[in-house]
Amino acid sequence: MDWTRRGLLVATGVVAAGKILNATPARAAKGRYDTGASDTEIRIGSIFPYSGPASAYGVIGKVEAAWFRKVNDAGGVNGRKVTFISYDDAYNPAKAVEQVRRLVEGDGVLAIFNPLGNPSNTAIQKYLNDRRVPQLFVATGTTKWGDYRHFPWTMSGQPPYQAEAMVYARMILERTPDARIGVLFQNDDFGKDYLAGLRAGLGARADAMIVATAPYELTDTTVDAQLVKLRAAGATVFVNVATSKFAAQAIRRVAEMGWAPEQYLVSVSQTVAGTMRPAGLENGKGVISSYYLKDPADPAWSDDAGMKAMNAFLDAYLPDVDRNNILNVYGYVLAQLLTRVLERCGDDLTRDNLLRQATSINDLRLDMLLPGVAINTAPDNYFPFRQLQPLQFDGARWRPLGAVIAGEVSL
Repeated sequence: MDWTRRGLLVATGVVAAGKILNATPARAAKGRYDTGASDTEIRIGSIFPYSGPASAYGVIGKVEAAWFRKVNDAGGVNGRKVTFISYDDAYNPAKAVEQVRRLVEGDGVLAIFNPLGNPSNTAIQKYLNDRRVPQLFVATGTTKWGDYRHFPWTMSGQPPYQAEAMVYARMILERTPDARIGVLFQNDDFGKDYLAGLRAGLGARADAMIVATAPYELTDTTVDAQLVKLRAAGATVFVNVATSKFAAQAIRRVAEMGWAPEQYLVSVSQTVAGTMRPAGLENGKGVISSYYLKDPADPAWSDDAGMKAMNAFLDAYLPDVDRNNILNVYGYVLAQLLTRVLERCGDDLTRDNLLRQATSINDLRLDMLLPGVAINTAPDNYFPFRQLQPLQFDGARWRPLGAVIAGEVSL
């Protein structure tokens, strides 16, 4: 399959002239339907960067497509096959708009599922909300994706960065109440959201405890100058709000400098393969982070029933994928989540009911979530993932550090 030009299609009928035609003869409908659903089919649209600067994340879409092949082989959802259509947006907002319009106006999908990244989602959000098309489980943690008052058809699909930062703030206040905090952060919505959450979590003590902040740009070669600034400010706690490349650089450089602050690392960069190994495993010893999914690279889960089930699924439907990639787990869990929501819709496959079911999930525990983590939503809670397990790196793997903590969000 040419991912970049043709996209992904898991279909139950025939594709002709860009339209999906059902092979079943017309008959009286047994349910209530909007565009994208019928007695025999549910069409779900998706965009992912299968090419371009964020193409590594395209594996999420491939895992989701494979999952719906599995679902269809087992009879579909409530007897309906899922047609999962996923196009390449190359992490380009203009391309995202073009592909989403194609999905909504051409392919006639019921919803857009798990679109990735702030730029693409920002570009399509108003279009989808104006047309009352669900933009379900957005693959980015910026807090604005849970703004149910202004964008009721858009739902988050990751732990919000702000909530995660509040978890770290709570831990800092408990572990090192006299800390002097230095923050390295990416100079965009991603980094600023974490910084806002950290300030909110520290409350009235934020200005006194945060002694220095140091932004970096994605075009920077290193973050050495930023780390020198934070150390010079006398920081005893280092909060590392960086994507994997810069996070690994920072952990390694802190060790080389002989600086020994307590370190907190954002969850999106805590993978062993992507960050800790490039940083030097010994250099990362003691770093604190958090997560909500089981890491396939962690041998602690090798005999876990959920991990075995996921690997059996990959063996059958996506055998060439890198088994240690945490993105596989994310795609697997999100596809399972959407399947549960579709099942709850029953024979009422309208967009209104799809949104209603997505915003009324109570204590859903999927087998690749970490123990103690559950999915909860409500009409005023558009963040399915708000619980995080604090973790500490022991030089080889991440180990639990205390109980699961629920982060708060301020919209």
